[in-house]
Amino acid sequence: MPLTKSEKVWMDGELVDWDNATVHVLTHSLHYGLGVFEGIRAYPTEDGPAVFRLTDHIVRLFDSAKIFMIDIPFTVGEIIEAVKETVRVNGLQECYIRPIAYLGYGEMGLNPLPCSVSVAIAAWPWGTYLGAEGKQHGVRMKISSWQRHDPNAVPTAAKGTGMYINSCLAKVEALKAGYDEAILLSPQGFVSECTGENIFLIKHGVLVTPPVQAGVLQGITQSSVMAIAHDLGYDVRVDNILRSDLYTADEAFLSGTAAEVVPIRSVDDRPVGTGEPGPMTRRIQEVFEDAVRGKVDRHKDWVEHVR
Repeated sequence: MPLTKSEKVWMDGELVDWDNATVHVLTHSLHYGLGVFEGIRAYPTEDGPAVFRLTDHIVRLFDSAKIFMIDIPFTVGEIIEAVKETVRVNGLQECYIRPIAYLGYGEMGLNPLPCSVSVAIAAWPWGTYLGAEGKQHGVRMKISSWQRHDPNAVPTAAKGTGMYINSCLAKVEALKAGYDEAILLSPQGFVSECTGENIFLIKHGVLVTPPVQAGVLQGITQSSVMAIAHDLGYDVRVDNILRSDLYTADEAFLSGTAAEVVPIRSVDDRPVGTGEPGPMTRRIQEVFEDAVRGKVDRHKDWVEHVR
């Protein structure tokens, strides 16, 4: 999906013009893929634009950096304020936000410890990641031939830049085969996650999502969905899922910052339920859409206002 330019990008404490937000070709992270990032969204509310669960995202950014032994030269609070400043200065009411911490120019080789660490934050208008049709009627999924990382090969608890080569391979495979998105299995054969989203299934009224032991990145949207489901009185469980469980599910959906909450229409050409979004999926989706816009009193603390 092509980028829509905004005016300014925050880079190491300064706001620079979008077209000048560049790095050297010998930037360490470009060569070795060692960096951490977040995907965040801001939404319009009655009190102006607000960033959804901003603090939780930035805390996860710092947790990812700690796992990779990347020392971010700013505090959590400074990055939170920098995100708000970036949204504010670009005059955006609704946008996608990408903070990234990466290893800069000046050192080369597999020892990253001497490298300088830079942080950048960009924000731009970005519509529905999997399309309006997918959000309304569901997406077609394929079990990928590519496995999700083993947590002892690379730490799946971290949102690391280079790790997403795995997701790119699965995404391209799915698209070229005529599907909308891919589902990756763990090395043990359990359902893990999609290329950039968590996954849920519903069977006999019970909502299930895979555990971190399946190589899942704990999602901010995922935890929001679980809280909403609890509010609605649904039975929510974290448990291992087999691919065959997806084939026989009554409903299924995926969740993520970019995608939001999107129903799953089919998996490996097998319709999920009736092949249309089910009632529990639709209800969770509706409440989530209200929550991100500050319309759910119980979760007003999820939205952090820019102004």
